[in-house]
Amino acid sequence: MVSAVTTEKSRAGYGQLLRTPGALGFLLPGFAARQPFAMLTIGIVLLVQHTTGSFGSAGIAAAVTGVSMAIFAPQMGKLADRFGQSRVLVPVVLAHAASVAGLTTLALLGAPLWALALAAVPTGASVPQVGPMVRSRWAAKLEGERAHLLPTAAAFESVTDEFTFVVGPVLATFLCTQVHPAAGLITEAALTLIGGLLFAAQRSTQPKPVGRAAANGEKHTSALSVPGVRVLIVAFLGIGAVFGGMQVSLAAFSEEIGNPGANGLLYGTFAAGNMIAGIACGAIAWKIGPRRRLILGYVGLTAAASVLWAAQSAVLLGALGLVVGLCIAPALITGYTMVERLVPAGSRTEAFTWLTGAVAFGQAAAVTVAGRLTDAHGAHAGFLVPLVATALALVTVVALRSRLAPKAPSRIVSQQGADTAPRAEADPAAGLPEGAAGTVRGGTRKGVPGDARGGAHAGAGAGAQDAEERVLGHRVPVTVD
Repeated sequence: MVSAVTTEKSRAGYGQLLRTPGALGFLLPGFAARQPFAMLTIGIVLLVQHTTGSFGSAGIAAAVTGVSMAIFAPQMGKLADRFGQSRVLVPVVLAHAASVAGLTTLALLGAPLWALALAAVPTGASVPQVGPMVRSRWAAKLEGERAHLLPTAAAFESVTDEFTFVVGPVLATFLCTQVHPAAGLITEAALTLIGGLLFAAQRSTQPKPVGRAAANGEKHTSALSVPGVRVLIVAFLGIGAVFGGMQVSLAAFSEEIGNPGANGLLYGTFAAGNMIAGIACGAIAWKIGPRRRLILGYVGLTAAASVLWAAQSAVLLGALGLVVGLCIAPALITGYTMVERLVPAGSRTEAFTWLTGAVAFGQAAAVTVAGRLTDAHGAHAGFLVPLVATALALVTVVALRSRLAPKAPSRIVSQQGADTAPRAEADPAAGLPEGAAGTVRGGTRKGVPGDARGGAHAGAGAGAQDAEERVLGHRVPVTVD
């Protein structure tokens, strides 16, 4: 039994993941629908900076968009969990296209900053949360016997996200600098509308709405009530600050060296590092637990961000940006993987949108602060924002790391209570919040202390676990790293 599970896990890879029945049906339109997301902030920054002449004003408009998205994204996730993704997505993409059109028009007419900020509210609030919806579909499709593919799916989604951040900023910068200052936002709105409607049409692969489960008497748990999710939100705030600080500071640096078009290449190099690391993360059979991977990844990210401010040339800055990008993916992928372990299935879309919203909020705050710093002291001052943000987030994650350890669904013991199975890592598809595990069949509950890493992989199908349970005894909870 253990040998079969271990062999299956060792074969986990992108090929096996993409052979998941129905996966390509939501992957392709999902990719098209979120491609414009990476274009929005940079498109706003470049357009507003062109019409106002101030990176500070551009940062404020972009920050309002990010804050609005951070506030409304979890609510969109809750609605998608409750009523279904397609029913929520269609009106959202229509509203987003109209809001971007309004913001673009006001900027071109020379509207005051307060008017731009006001128009940025619905623009951010209506950003469709396609990435979290895709991740939620993966979590639903990979339950049971395919649960060992969840980390690979998280890595695949990170690579997909980062590919959009390679293509999106370069495309938006080219359109804004070579075609028209508003061309980036216009293209973003059009792609969001078309891609979003195509994704919404894929109804067969969306998770079952919990509204139906609630009608059957099942209790719905808010993702924010899980302590580990709140810690991950802090971690993702720091990651968002890296994105925001890099966007503004790289744009300002390109202006300072007299080559605005270099911004897209520099930011694309940074995003390419993230994408390369994401591909590698999905191909590695990790020997350490996700909590340790998150902390180690964050240490590397903080160290890499600490030297950005010292770069004096575009070549050196591009190289450092590549290293920073390489350090983001391990933390980002691990965080998403941990959510799938911490949160019940009926709240996963909400949980993913909390993390997406945290990235957006961190990005918005960083854009604002970095914009002010670059206006007052130059581009190099803006690079201090990623350093400070990641350092603060790292301290928080380390201090609260115990909250990131979910409880495993079960452990097999003999009827007499003796340990008869090797220690195993918790099933990542279990989706149990803290305290949810612990139903004991046919006897009293027995606590199992200590680390639960090593040994057999507990992500085997529920049927196999039940078969062993009938022979060996009952289940008791364990805590994993």
